[in-house]
Parts: sequence; structure tokens; C-alpha cells
Amino acid sequence: MDLLNTLVDKGLRRETPTRAEALAVLATSDDDLLDVVAAAGKVRRHWFGRRVKLNYLVNLKSGLCPEDCSYCSQRLGSTAGILKYTWLKPDEASKAAAAGLAGGAKRVCLVASGRGPTDRDVDRVSDTIKAIKEQNEGVEVCACLGLLSDGQAERLREAGADAYNHNLNTSESTYGDITTTHTYADRVDTVHKAHAAGLSACSGLIAGMGEGDEDLVDVVFALRELDPDSVPVNFLIPFEGTPLAKEWHLTPQRCLRILAMVRFVCPDVEVRIAGGREVHLRTMQPLALHLANSIFLGDYLTSEGQAGRADLEMIADAGFEVEGADQVTLPEHRAGGCGSHEGGGVCGSAPAGAGSCAGGGGQTARQAEEPRTDLVAVRRRGAGTDLAPNA
Repeated sequence: MDLLNTLVDKGLRRETPTRAEALAVLATSDDDLLDVVAAAGKVRRHWFGRRVKLNYLVNLKSGLCPEDCSYCSQRLGSTAGILKYTWLKPDEASKAAAAGLAGGAKRVCLVASGRGPTDRDVDRVSDTIKAIKEQNEGVEVCACLGLLSDGQAERLREAGADAYNHNLNTSESTYGDITTTHTYADRVDTVHKAHAAGLSACSGLIAGMGEGDEDLVDVVFALRELDPDSVPVNFLIPFEGTPLAKEWHLTPQRCLRILAMVRFVCPDVEVRIAGGREVHLRTMQPLALHLANSIFLGDYLTSEGQAGRADLEMIADAGFEVEGADQVTLPEHRAGGCGSHEGGGVCGSAPAGAGSCAGGGGQTARQAEEPRTDLVAVRRRGAGTDLAPNA
């Protein structure tokens, strides 16, 4: 296909595809799927070889969030039967992190529910970061605490945080349909704050919330403009007790096309398969490793994931290798994170051809044949429990 040859050439040059090209990837047929995966795989291997970076989530504070994000089991008004607990102590969080690191993870992601941290919360997380770093030399720590106030990103950086995660989730034009208690602009502002503080920015999306192809392309082009070092791609986990419980629009093939489009638009960025891969990719997960170079190991915030051992076996069986702690994830021109990009570009500036691209709805993908509610399992182990974690 001329389209795929063009996209491979652009990916190897770090050139942004056109919106029409990105939309065309999402519109390819199932008959062309393996060709799409192979093409995006060339771009992935050029920048990241066959390495797979493992990340591990620690949910520092679960449930009871005042925000109304429709996709979230921790949202205001959620009746999902998830674990609810207040802040883990630094030693508890460090113990939880150690399980993931022992399983091969090189980055620990510290997450807490809520609109955003108070200054006291930043102190708590800073103590936790220091505890983890003291006990695990070379570990990367990413914080995900919601909307940041002025000065908080700098304090996290001083405590030893390497990165900050705050996802855009969906397109600007549809954001108000998903969340009303904060805005898309609030999220963009927090990513800018992380960048400005010298933290490696991590920002991604959630697919499967009823959005159309235009919305997916909009949010990925907006992410390219923000220029994060890592882009997590979540697939909606439709929790019973949330407004999006009946949204089952994804097939494994649709998920692979989305990941391929993200790789073509963000060729030299860490693309991470995040929540929902077990629910929607299912037995096609190994193919997704040809598109993404990063996954979460074990469980997620409020749901159970594939067994940690199964993750490692999947990586090996697919011909990939776990990225070591001594290996640098990003290509050389990005390896220093914010401010180190080739040509001296500043964080948040878009490469030629990128645009803000707030757009319309487009067509919604065909619904999966049968909702796989049996694959949505609430996390009952690990952080906040007395049971061993899955790592």
C-alpha cells in the first residue's frame, strides 16, 4: 500500500503524517491489518529495537474522587465495587513498588485519586519517592496526582520524581461530554507545568468511549503538539457502576489500528499499552508489541491485569526482550527528556505539520460482537490489601 510506505518513510524521518493519512490508518480493513502492523512495526523497531519497557502501578489512594470523569471507577457517584482506602504510608508504597521492580519493571508510577494534590499531599508523595529511590538504585518514578498547582511540579522534581503523568484522554471537542468538573485546558496546563519543571511528561488517551475516528486523530495530534516523552494508550474498561459501563465499541483489530496510528504520529515516543489490553486485545496482545514499546506489568489501579509471569512469557514468545535498567528507553535525541530534542526545540513546540486539530465526531467503530464483562475483574490484591500483588 502506498499509504503505508509513505507512513514508514515519514516515521523514520520523524515527520508528522497528515490528518488524512492518520484517518486512513483507522479506516483500513481487517484484510490489511497485518500489513498495517508490519509497517508500524518498522517504525517501532527503528527507534526502539525489540525492547519492551515494563512499568508498575502503585495506587497510593483509591476511590472517593470528587471529579466526575465518566470512564473512571473512582469517580464521584461511582457504584463500582472497587477498593477504597486513604494514603499509603511511604514504607507501604515502597513495599508495593518493590514487587513490580522484582518482576522486571524499571519505572514505578505512583497514582492517587482526586482533583489534584494539596501541598501536604505533595509532601507525602515526596517522602514516598525518596523511600523508593533510597531502596532501589536507578529506578524511574513517575507521579500521577491530578491537576497541579504552581510550584508543585518543581517540588516533586526536587524529591526525585523523573516524570509526571496527566492524560488528555479524548479530543478537546468532546471533552465536556466525558467530564464536567474540570476542563481540557486544565489538563493541558498541567502537562505544561510538568515540562516546565524539567519532568519527563507522560500524557495519553483512552479509546473506546464512543468517540469517532476524528476524535482519536484530534487527541493524538494534540499530544504530538504537547510533545510528551511517553504516550500511554488506554482502552476503556467498562466498569459496572459507571456511566460508560455499556460502551463496548472495541475489537482487537480496532485496538491494533489505533496503536498503529499513534505510532505513526508519534514515531520516536515511548508508546505504552496501558489499561484494558487484556479486555480488548485479548489473544492479540503479542501483535501489539510490534507497535508499542512499553506496557504495564501486572494489575492496574482498580482492575486486575494479566498475570505478571504471563506478561514476561508473552514478551519472550513474541521475540522481544525486557528493557534493562541500564538501557535508555528513548532515542538519543530525546534521551534527556524535556529540552533535549534534536535541533534545540523547546518542549511543547510542534514539529512541522502538526496542528491543534480540534475537530468533529466522525464515525464510531462497529461494536464488538459480545461485551466481555467476564474479563473486567476488580483488583482485590496488592496495594491497600493484605494479599500479595500481581507482578
